[in-house]
Amino acid sequence: MLEKLFTSGIRADIMSLLFNSPEEKFYVREVSRLVGKNPSGVKKELDKLEQMGLVTSEKEGNLKYFRANKDSSLFPELKGLIAKSLGIHGALKSVLKAAEAKAAFIHGQFTEDPNAPLLELFIVSDSNHIKTKLEDVEKRFGREIRYQVLGQSEYRTKKKSGDRVLKKLLNTKKILLVGRL
Repeated sequence: MLEKLFTSGIRADIMSLLFNSPEEKFYVREVSRLVGKNPSGVKKELDKLEQMGLVTSEKEGNLKYFRANKDSSLFPELKGLIAKSLGIHGALKSVLKAAEAKAAFIHGQFTEDPNAPLLELFIVSDSNHIKTKLEDVEKRFGREIRYQVLGQSEYRTKKKSGDRVLKKLLNTKKILLVGRL
């Protein structure tokens, strides 16, 4: 089973996405876009993961949606293994990509001290699903995450007008997770 499980980089990216967002369901092109891989390769890997019982699928109309199989006996261990191997940076990236964040970065004390108890996050997104996903990351890593979310149009407006607070934030030391600023 293990030799089948870890044979592909595409598979690792897909598992990271699905296991970090187990409540979400994704169709092939969506997974492909989120992990930045070719749709045909993504489809093959999703089918293999489904054959192994790690992923389930359901058809809605002409789309086939995939999600992590939470009923699999390996689900808790794989979710933990993925979280450990990715670290908090990887888990945040995966969650932010799944929530279709356009840009996000870590700032504050965590950039100097990765053991800091507080992680500050700035996110540009129009998604309403970020809060619950970040709460899951907080629980998994035992770390408080304080975050600020700006919608895309609000971000563009503030950046264009030279908003002092935003400008100061963008000029601080940061760890970029998603997108460009």
